[in-house]
This record gives sequence, C-alpha cells and structure tokens, in this order.
Amino acid sequence: MNRRKKIKQLLTAHAKKASAKLAPKSKPRYISKADRAKLEAEASQAPETPQES
Repeated sequence: MNRRKKIKQLLTAHAKKASAKLAPKSKPRYISKADRAKLEAEASQAPETPQES
C-alpha cells in the first residue's frame, strides 16, 4: 500500500467516525406485532381514571 493511499484511508476512517458521532442515535428498539397487541390489551384492561380539571 503506498503512502498516499494509506493517508487517504486514515483520513476517510477518521471522517467516518466523526460523522457517526454526529449522526442521530439509532432508531427505537423493534417491538414485535404480538408484543404490541399484548401491550394494547393490557392497556385496555387497566382501569381508566378520569382526570379532574
């Protein structure tokens, strides 16, 4: 590997790491369809208390 290529490779690697730091965090964790249905069923079974204003 010649010197120019090696330097370019290092610079691109550093740039890639820097842009990864600035990028937004990863998307929220995936919840399966069955788990979503289960959570929805639990929420509908929970007694809903009316809010007083």
